[in-house]
Amino acid sequence: YLLRKKVFDNGNFFQFLPQSKISANFILKFNQTQDPAEENKLLEHARKNILRCKRKLGLKTLGSGKHVHLPAAWVEVMYLSQCKGEIQEEALNMLHASLDHASFDCDHLPALFFLAESVLHRFCCDAFVKVFLYSVEIKLAKIGYLIFLRLFIFFLHGHLESFKQHLLRLQPYLYALSFSEKPYHKYPSIYSNVQFILKTSEIICKRELSESIFIHEENEEEYKNIDSDVEHLPFNPGGYEVSHLLWHCVAVWSCVQNNSPQLNNVLEHLIFHKKQLQKKCWLDSALALFVLGEAAKLNMACLRALMEIVKDFLSSIMSLHSQKENCKVDDLSWTWIIIYTYTTIVAEICLYAATSDLRKTALVGFCDCNSSRKNIVFMEKSEKEPELQETNILSLFEYFSSKISDDCHQVVFVGYYGLVYNMVKMLWELRDDEEQDGFRNMIWKTLQITKEYEKDERIQNAINIAQAELNNPINPFTRYSTKVSLNVEEEVFSKYIGWRIANTLSKLLFPSLDAHVLPSEKRVVKQDKKKYFCKKQESMKKRFLRFTVRERPSELPMFPYPDFFTKADKNLTKIVDYHWQIEMNLRRKEEAMNEAKKRKDKDLEEKKHFEEIMKRREEKLHKQTKPYELPQMTESFRKKPLNGFFKMKFVQCIF
Repeated sequence: YLLRKKVFDNGNFFQFLPQSKISANFILKFNQTQDPAEENKLLEHARKNILRCKRKLGLKTLGSGKHVHLPAAWVEVMYLSQCKGEIQEEALNMLHASLDHASFDCDHLPALFFLAESVLHRFCCDAFVKVFLYSVEIKLAKIGYLIFLRLFIFFLHGHLESFKQHLLRLQPYLYALSFSEKPYHKYPSIYSNVQFILKTSEIICKRELSESIFIHEENEEEYKNIDSDVEHLPFNPGGYEVSHLLWHCVAVWSCVQNNSPQLNNVLEHLIFHKKQLQKKCWLDSALALFVLGEAAKLNMACLRALMEIVKDFLSSIMSLHSQKENCKVDDLSWTWIIIYTYTTIVAEICLYAATSDLRKTALVGFCDCNSSRKNIVFMEKSEKEPELQETNILSLFEYFSSKISDDCHQVVFVGYYGLVYNMVKMLWELRDDEEQDGFRNMIWKTLQITKEYEKDERIQNAINIAQAELNNPINPFTRYSTKVSLNVEEEVFSKYIGWRIANTLSKLLFPSLDAHVLPSEKRVVKQDKKKYFCKKQESMKKRFLRFTVRERPSELPMFPYPDFFTKADKNLTKIVDYHWQIEMNLRRKEEAMNEAKKRKDKDLEEKKHFEEIMKRREEKLHKQTKPYELPQMTESFRKKPLNGFFKMKFVQCIF
């Protein structure tokens, strides 16, 4: 199909596909009609299109099936989202669910760029004009986040080289978005998505285009030093060097998926690179947490590593903030994104982990301590603030709630906001699950305590915004509010995008495990089953080795040939060992340099200490000689005769 765009008087633009039953005239009539009979007729027609789009999206089959055609369905759903009322709500919910679970396919790129342009247009031309915050703005932010996340994964594969014109068309909207992000500072749920859109688009456009027109002048030096913040790796996809932290997180995911015995070794290497989470290039760190979070949903050791990495990150950030002379606002202005990302990930682990032990650990932690079991009550100012023991939900809630104030660090506010916001959504997700009554009751009690004791209006807004998003969505393009219809299946969390990203990155960074990367959606011509079966048998026959008496080898192997997983484990072991040797050499050099520096510092301290002793001795005794050092004898003292007692003492001193 061809991507073509028209701009109408109301600011909405459309793209026409063959055999599409939705047109600009239909949407304009739907939004402007005042006749009840015609309104019901148009509403019925829109509902039929919604049902047809649901089938084409494959919402019940995770975007797979012969009847599924995602690019065309995405465009039609974006058309329907221009309609007012419940049709708009249902269309946006369908689009968010489809972008969450759909697979990565190169054929999706034209439609993804159209969706990106549409969402940015509605943000800049419709949402920013409104005075108040609307729930549809949150949905548009989440949809835009998923779109640009998918574009960034395609960028890592090097598939955006032929889409420079599409990137140029996005830049005016991105430029406007970069200057319109201030109203969302109070809402980290939206602000984090906006920051992710700007960061990914800045990196993509910087690599694919010669210049980027939406970079602020004060941030030019930061963007020029992006490459210097990232350590070099042998693999360099699409000209973008991924960090060691992201690479090792993908290796952990591959080990978990293949049941590799090298998992513990890879986790040890991952912990060694935990300091990379503190670098300014936070996009790789966010992706690394996504991938490691997916592994943590399946393995307890991965969950422990995830919590340890985030605990070290949070402790170091808070210690830097406490040291006012060494703290710079610009250096820590990005850290809140990592914390908010982690709060979302740990909430998803509590809901969608494979076992009940993993879900319980994500909520109350590993240790059976009193702080995780007792009812959380807000402390008075005179009480001692709790220390950060673990990074599970309840421990983080207790830690952030004790440090919240008007002048607190942004990490504290965003972390506290993210926990409360996600717990409201968790409570909504568990509303019909009778087997999780205890789990739901613990979250409910925590939220009730927050409503009663928390006086910070920003945290109370987190509860109100989450409830409004789930229960009472409001149309930002009309003057009336409307309830969502009962047949809408709204995705509270993004359940599948992390799994899709982990699989795609594992195929990209470890191509030896799976040769097929980002398959094409082109349909293979159907063949007769009998012919296909015969061809398959012939191909199998050609693989058999038949030996004659002369050709039979003298020695046959005593053990069977290794299977695919054994070979994959060996290849992964070789790669990990190779990088581990490089890391050990770097570690030895660093240890040698540190020891030399310690010896030099020790000698300097001893010298300073001795000089202080001599200075004090000179002040008290008025002598410049060292302790236990005889003064120089004068000529008069040498000529003066000594009696027997002094002679004996003098001789003893000499010997």
